[in-house]
Amino acid sequence: MAIVEAWMKSGHADADAEAFRHWDDEGEIPGDCAVCHSTTGVVEFLSTPQQATGVIDHPVPIGTTIECEACHNAGAEDLSTVVFPDGQAISVADGSAICSVCHQGRTSMADVDDAVEGIGADDVSDQIRFINIHYAAAATTQQGSAVRGGYQYPGKSYAGPFEHVPGLNNCVACHDPHETVVKLENCTSCHAGISEFADIRTTPLDILGRGETGNGIGTVVDELKVRLKEAIMLYAREKAGMAVVYSNASYPYFFVDTNENGSVDAGEAAFPNRYASWTPRLLRAAYNYQFVNKDKGAFAHNPHYAVQLLIDSIEDLASVAPVDTTGLMRP
Repeated sequence: MAIVEAWMKSGHADADAEAFRHWDDEGEIPGDCAVCHSTTGVVEFLSTPQQATGVIDHPVPIGTTIECEACHNAGAEDLSTVVFPDGQAISVADGSAICSVCHQGRTSMADVDDAVEGIGADDVSDQIRFINIHYAAAATTQQGSAVRGGYQYPGKSYAGPFEHVPGLNNCVACHDPHETVVKLENCTSCHAGISEFADIRTTPLDILGRGETGNGIGTVVDELKVRLKEAIMLYAREKAGMAVVYSNASYPYFFVDTNENGSVDAGEAAFPNRYASWTPRLLRAAYNYQFVNKDKGAFAHNPHYAVQLLIDSIEDLASVAPVDTTGLMRP
């Protein structure tokens, strides 16, 4: 059956993935993880009114992936409003509601503000821990300022929900609902000549200040991520007093750069070596870096929101450290 074959190619069906094997030793998945990491959990979550984000009050057995019933059940079919991590209940377009239950991350701007309340912007505090958005928060990126998924700096305006063209304005219009991939041919009727999704340009603005307005917005986002990571490392060394490195694959992602060489060396990306010299300013920038970095499609889900978060984070670090902001133009 074609639908089953397509699903089998997706990450939702990968029974060997860490997303479904993480709890093998415990023999059960806790309620704050079960909703997005098991069919049992999501079906139970959807069977009750949605009052919180992705949590049930009991563990469920291991052994399922995200199977047919996860999306094809009465609760999913009736779902039209989704609660996001900042507490906002958002009416979500048909074809996006069930996806938004899990692809929304687990934190928001409010969590960052709560973590740094009462602490001077550049004061190192052992009370601050890195706050991880979790993974692939595409729905939160798409909603932009409406749900405050990224850290939005005071006095700045941010893009709201990103609406694509009619016919391609919800999750399953772009992503095959079973295989989950996006077909490039869905895009080329409007974006003629592209060979990669990241080649698509969504703004005429010269964001990088180099006279380049034809290169893909995905390449712009990638360059801004590089610049923000470099700014984070510079600020950490010069203002927080402890060098930091980032590892995309190791929790909690930011670690002490023990030899201050700017690279993740053997043994550094280990939990005991986690970075602990956080200031509020550094946490805000690192949170935004992780938010955009963990949504690999941020350039398509809400490009202006992603760019705004990255540029604002760079400029905030530059207000107290010798960070280069040359050419940056905020949309």
